[in-house]
Amino acid sequence: MNPLAHLIISFTIMTGTMITMMSSHWFLIWAGLELNMLAIIPMLAKNTKPRSTEASAKYFLIQATASLILLMTIFLNNLTSGQWSINSPPNQILSTMMLIALIMKLGMTPFHFWLPEVTQGIPLIPAMIMLTWQKLAPLSIMLQIFPSMNMSMVLMVSTLSIMMGSWGGLNQTQLRKILAYSSITHMGWMLAVLLYNPSITLLTLTIYILLTTSLFLVFYSNSNVTTLSLSHTWNKSTWLMPMIPLIMMSLGGLPPLTGFSPKWAIMLELTKNKNLIFPLTMAILTLMNLYFYMRLTYSISMTMFPTSNNTKINWQLKYTKPTPLLPPLMVSSALLLPLTPLMLMT
Repeated sequence: MNPLAHLIISFTIMTGTMITMMSSHWFLIWAGLELNMLAIIPMLAKNTKPRSTEASAKYFLIQATASLILLMTIFLNNLTSGQWSINSPPNQILSTMMLIALIMKLGMTPFHFWLPEVTQGIPLIPAMIMLTWQKLAPLSIMLQIFPSMNMSMVLMVSTLSIMMGSWGGLNQTQLRKILAYSSITHMGWMLAVLLYNPSITLLTLTIYILLTTSLFLVFYSNSNVTTLSLSHTWNKSTWLMPMIPLIMMSLGGLPPLTGFSPKWAIMLELTKNKNLIFPLTMAILTLMNLYFYMRLTYSISMTMFPTSNNTKINWQLKYTKPTPLLPPLMVSSALLLPLTPLMLMT
């Protein structure tokens, strides 16, 4: 892709998200979402391969459908309330329609089937953007309308998302699909605590973006796309071999790593609100996430792909994909748990 075109597209993606996050007018919020969606399509299809074209077409159709539902809800909200300023929808039907549109955009259950397929069909960096940056705008809308949401429906969607995200990743060998199912699970955790404490949702989103970005950059630096390719890590990037399992375990929420912090805060908040069965169910389902992360760890650290003697010294070669942000991201992904009380206070 032309560097100037890439710069313009990246700037448009950021601008669309910022417009949605900072606007107080429903039409501007919708326009920001559309600007963001139309700008990211060329980035998803920049490989010009049939698989990337198919994935970008699927992404466009799903996002356009969700935007249409959201726009219809905005118009009905204007007819009912007589104003364009963002506020909670006046009745339960409009609130449910808006929630459906937003969970379609986030790729949550029962509208999650497109997310693993689209993520698998695009390159690693666009997949990272889709699983991290693209979550900001829909979640910012949820943070503003959450008082009107139906609690039973929200908890049902959260439980199903955690369940499907955990089960879906069990038999996967493609790393991008595994991270897509991980995204579905984490979105379920964020939505579960949204009605009780939105600040914990923001904390969970921040740590999720940190961990997912770190893992994608590691895979990008080694061109890893399958679990089989992870077995070459020891002779390509020896210094990364112990760090990849740490990031994966942190993403799965294993103490004492950074990823345990939001899960602990969410379960604590739900327990404070006398909701005991729900956090217990979430914790049990998330153990399946830890299983397929452990399987990836096994591929990295305890298997050795048959190689010739020449390839065993690949670690001495110069890196062709410099990632200067990777060291601080990896340290943050593993060692931020002691800062949890400070993060919860802010």
